[in-house]
Amino acid sequence: MVLTSETLEQAIEHLAKLPGMGRKTAQRLAMHLLKQSDEDVLQLAQAITNLKQKITYCTVCYNVTDTDPCPICASDKRSNGTICVVEEPRDVYVIEKTNEFKGRYHVLGGVISPLDSIGPNEIRVKELIARVSGENEDISEIILALNPDAEGEATSFYINKLVKPFGVKVTRIAHGIPMGSELEYIDDATLSKAFAGRNVF
Repeated sequence: MVLTSETLEQAIEHLAKLPGMGRKTAQRLAMHLLKQSDEDVLQLAQAITNLKQKITYCTVCYNVTDTDPCPICASDKRSNGTICVVEEPRDVYVIEKTNEFKGRYHVLGGVISPLDSIGPNEIRVKELIARVSGENEDISEIILALNPDAEGEATSFYINKLVKPFGVKVTRIAHGIPMGSELEYIDDATLSKAFAGRNVF
């Protein structure tokens, strides 16, 4: 194949490195960008540059932010007594969209995964324990909102074991059958969790 443009090929190669982006999709995106105005493409390039230069991590909860502390940690309308523990910053966005949780967060930055050589020291468990044991926050409940896979379960168990001696209540988000689904399509593990976590009607 003869390349008509080395510049276009480089753009496709870089776009294809994005998660969920195959080579054909990267090629379509690169061709789409070529059709856009110079102003639109420059604004996109500036937004990506700003993403790397201006975004930092909150020194309290470790969520991504433009300011430190982040708006959630700085808000006096959020409950100091409840911390929701999540794996990544994207999980904060998902929970915030529900408008159900009014407490604060703690972003671990991963989960315990021995197969990937990720232990408790590679994620922000020490920082969570420092928040629980410190005097800056009067914490009464830790909500574990980690994925219900093997790594999430192991991390939840480990955190629960460390937090219990402080007398802080440890809860977890409910796992079970999603709304609108049919029982015949639910896997055994999810159905078991749903029965184990059933509530009074």
